[in-house]
Amino acid sequence: MGHDTHGLNLQREVGIIGAISFIGGTMIGSGIFISPQYVLSTTGSPGASFIIWSCCGLIAMLGGLCYAELGTIIPESGAEYIYILRTAGKVVAFMFVFSFIMVMRPASGTGIALSFAEYAVAPFYSGCTPPQLAVKFVAAGSILVLAIINCLNVRLATGIQVVTMAVKVVALVVIILGGIVMLFQGHTENFEDSFEGTNVGVSSMGIAFYQGLWSYDGWNTLNYLTEEVKHPEVNLPRAVLIAISLVTTLYLLVNVSYLTVMTPKELMSSSAVAVTWGNKVLGSWGWVMSVAAALSAFGSLNGTFFSGGRVCFVAAREGHMPDILSMAHVHRLTPSPALIFTTIISLVVLIPGDFQSIVNYFSFTAWFFYAIVLSGLIYLKIKKPDLPRPYKVPIVIPILVLAAAIFLVLAPIIDNPQIEYLYVALFILSGVIVYIPFIHYKLCPGVLDKLTVFLQLFLEVAPADKNL
Repeated sequence: MGHDTHGLNLQREVGIIGAISFIGGTMIGSGIFISPQYVLSTTGSPGASFIIWSCCGLIAMLGGLCYAELGTIIPESGAEYIYILRTAGKVVAFMFVFSFIMVMRPASGTGIALSFAEYAVAPFYSGCTPPQLAVKFVAAGSILVLAIINCLNVRLATGIQVVTMAVKVVALVVIILGGIVMLFQGHTENFEDSFEGTNVGVSSMGIAFYQGLWSYDGWNTLNYLTEEVKHPEVNLPRAVLIAISLVTTLYLLVNVSYLTVMTPKELMSSSAVAVTWGNKVLGSWGWVMSVAAALSAFGSLNGTFFSGGRVCFVAAREGHMPDILSMAHVHRLTPSPALIFTTIISLVVLIPGDFQSIVNYFSFTAWFFYAIVLSGLIYLKIKKPDLPRPYKVPIVIPILVLAAAIFLVLAPIIDNPQIEYLYVALFILSGVIVYIPFIHYKLCPGVLDKLTVFLQLFLEVAPADKNL
């Protein structure tokens, strides 16, 4: 490659439709088909659960707008990682990337893969629960298929994202229309005394928020691929506004529809709400909902993969991960080594995987880092007001989201302290132990060189430049 002087770049191939699909399509994952019953059972009443769903949408929207400003000030891919690196410094950024690549992204990826698998195998085991082994095999298969697609072609991955996004919106609209028809037939009995039996504890509110926000998770997806978005200064804020308001509206109406068709008790006892809804309303066509839910999770997994590989890639480019991970395929221009690495870790996490605990501990770490990112934005607004920023939010917005993030980190710990939270905190801090010898002092640098050269030839990859 010596004669070829210009470096490789990831191409800007994501337009506004792709951008909306990446945000919306990663947000509408399995959450809305699975977690309505968790939100409802934690809050205790339909009225309170609607308030939680609305507030979650608001937090996601405000958070997304703060990130849109950050994305225009710091126009590099890598979302939280790059923003923490540029505001809080290298050590904190490494702590983030360490826990992100080892725990957070694999945990959310496997969570989505498992729910995809449950919906995908459900029709074959009607009437009984599918065996765990079958579910895990299907989940592993879906992870591998998406890894291959993402390594092959950015346009193909974006295409999958757009198509599955369309499928999900159609599925949710079907649920909403079915609910409206039932409402007009006079099925309003589940909405009378809608605040009866609300749990007003700090912890139950916190946990309900976690469950709700799990369904909105993905509002920051676009910031992971800033360098691949066409005209990010226009399309970032625009895509955030369109996608998140669309998703919030759909979620609220879908919850109305669920409660029109099912009593709160039925909703809470259902293991897959959308399928139960389908069986009650569509009768023998109920299987359509399992297919839609499976495709939905598949699209969300694709978005998670696409963005997760990018973080690994950017971190390696900044010298926080082995060099091989910062390379891109010579012809296909995808960060394949980073994607392969993410895949391997996701498959390892899949082996023990238990969904509920994954969600709770994952949210805890995610919001801790969101708080650091938002403090960084407030810092930039106060200390460096003259930085060029094509898009601005009023300073009160990051302050509000920061308050919400702090509440979400502290509420479950104060209310019901568990030893697991300590483990999570220790794990995040253990990033420092890795950082000091290997990154700061660059101990044993030569060990990976031979491996890097071998993998570089084997995978046909070369170092990639920034795309600014």
